[in-house]
Amino acid sequence: MMQGEQSVAPLLLGAIALAVAGLFALLIYYRTQLPKQRVDPVLTSTPSSHLPSAAHPHFKKPSLHAKHRNQAADKSQAHRKHKLELNTLKGHADAVTGIAFTTNGRGLATACADRVVRVFKLDDTSNKSFHFLRLNLPSGSCPTAVAFGEGASQIVVASQDILGAGLFMFAAASGKPTTASTEQGKLPPPEIKWEKRQVHEKQNILNLVAARAEYGSGDGSFVIASCSEGTDIKLFTVGEGKFVGTVDTNQLKNTMVAISPNGRFLAAAAFTADVKIWEIVSGKDGKVRDVTKAMQLKGHKSAVTWLCFTWDSERIITASKDGSVRIWNINVRYHLDEDPKCLKVFPIQGVNGKKEAGHLDRISVSPDNKILAATQGSTLLWLNTETGEIMDIAPNAHDEDILCLAWAPQSVNTEHGRATILATGGADKKAKLWLPPAM
Repeated sequence: MMQGEQSVAPLLLGAIALAVAGLFALLIYYRTQLPKQRVDPVLTSTPSSHLPSAAHPHFKKPSLHAKHRNQAADKSQAHRKHKLELNTLKGHADAVTGIAFTTNGRGLATACADRVVRVFKLDDTSNKSFHFLRLNLPSGSCPTAVAFGEGASQIVVASQDILGAGLFMFAAASGKPTTASTEQGKLPPPEIKWEKRQVHEKQNILNLVAARAEYGSGDGSFVIASCSEGTDIKLFTVGEGKFVGTVDTNQLKNTMVAISPNGRFLAAAAFTADVKIWEIVSGKDGKVRDVTKAMQLKGHKSAVTWLCFTWDSERIITASKDGSVRIWNINVRYHLDEDPKCLKVFPIQGVNGKKEAGHLDRISVSPDNKILAATQGSTLLWLNTETGEIMDIAPNAHDEDILCLAWAPQSVNTEHGRATILATGGADKKAKLWLPPAM
């Protein structure tokens, strides 16, 4: 019996050892071969060009520096200057709500919600920085609009405070500059010559426009119109701040007001589709003495959003929520009941890639009357006033809505030679200068 047990024991031990070895080999097989079998069919059935980027044979995980470079490139692409963008006037700490050029185009004033009016000197529009004069309003007042009177020596500022809207006229300081200031090349800052409080009671001033009253017997002195958010519009002389007259649109609420360059007509866009026009009348002494009703522009099917006079004061261009721009001849004998005539109608289409008709927020025509600058939100575009075609478009001219725009009355020096430039101000705390598109 002992010999039989001894002969079986080695066989049993060998079988156990063989079973353990088999289990070990099987474990290695499952851990190494089966994952390959599950992955290989996917890899072999998917062309390399269609692999997920992390599985692509040439894929490398980007480094932190590469990520930063890509982000910087994306940011640079998003803020790349449009070919017509000339420069940015820096220094504003809040929305730019009003903008105006001096009569020679070499000075530009901005009204900013940071409670400061800045007057920039535009001797060379290619400069990286611009010198500007800072005008501070009385405590609690915030500027909303600006307009120049005679040259750069008179500037009227519309403001808003808890009591309502006000007007302040800044002019050169009285008296001679001191010897020290003269030697340093500095002049005393402008001072407030006159002010008007609660011009429209507690209502805001929407916009402010000034023009030289030189039509007929006008003596060429400047008048200014203040448009309230209600229905009234008031006129004053710039030099003395004398109240000239008031008109009422009777159209629920105003949108804006404009004065013809020769100071003859006053036109207002309001809640309805009609535009009312008044004549500014001067007396024999050359002083503005009255404002009388003249004519109306009828033809739009919806509210007029903005309007402007051509620089010869013979036509008005209107933009409406009906998706059209119209050009009107107002050089008519209205006192003989001759009505103004609509000369052209341009549909506004394709702005911001939209197929449906849109409408323009603000418009301004160039001094040669050939180019109409217009805004729609943050988009800036230039239209040919002869054909209505879009000459150029800047889809993101500002990072936020454009709140104001104006053409320089005369050409100024630029890096491309002398040119008539456009200025825009936006809710993005920026004021920008633009070249005109080529005709």
